[in-house]
Amino acid sequence: MSVVFPTEQGDNGCMPTTEDYNLLIHLSPLFQGISADELAALLDCLGVRRRSYRKGSYIFTAGQHITDMGLLLSGQLDILQDDVWGNRRILERVTAGEMFGTAFTCADIARIPISVQAIQPSEVMLFDYRKVITTCNSACGFHTQLISNMLRLLASKSVSMMDKIENVTRRSTREKLLSFLSQQAHRRQTRSFDIPFNRQELAEYLAVDRSALSTELGRLRDEGVLRFHKNHFELRS
Repeated sequence: MSVVFPTEQGDNGCMPTTEDYNLLIHLSPLFQGISADELAALLDCLGVRRRSYRKGSYIFTAGQHITDMGLLLSGQLDILQDDVWGNRRILERVTAGEMFGTAFTCADIARIPISVQAIQPSEVMLFDYRKVITTCNSACGFHTQLISNMLRLLASKSVSMMDKIENVTRRSTREKLLSFLSQQAHRRQTRSFDIPFNRQELAEYLAVDRSALSTELGRLRDEGVLRFHKNHFELRS
């Protein structure tokens, strides 16, 4: 079933396409167990809006109070945090089909400490979290399923944050790097994989100096621990 739902023109003047809706269906676990017919009614219940963003533009900025959470339909986003000296860390990279802003909206934080930036031309779907966690007047079964899916997503985000903490709390750049690469290999169930970061982004994600990161990568390659080319890595025995 083809579904049309409300849209907004984004800051690059582009309007969303119907193909993005299909991408949403196939990629997002938020709508697991909800049929196409039910989803059409659910999107109307949630009052969703779709917006397009240029590369480099911001969906949310630090210091805002937000009530919207989002689902990335296409492109890529970074969850960023800057300290008072202007040093930037990448907390998370969001890819198509993934949620963002969930923890901060559900916690009802007065001023969010993070920014969400489009690092590629991106299209997102936004909706008020209060409409997600509160059943509608008709108490529809698919809304109950949505709440269950949302709880699983929040739990998954918590696990991902624990993985990040495990990486950045390692003592040395070498230990942080190996911990991160090991997680990537386990997640993909292969020793040969691509990572979603370039060198500068990986350094920001692991909270290490870029030069130290490059030096350690060279040492690990020379020791035969790994091979790499750009963002492709192969872990050796």
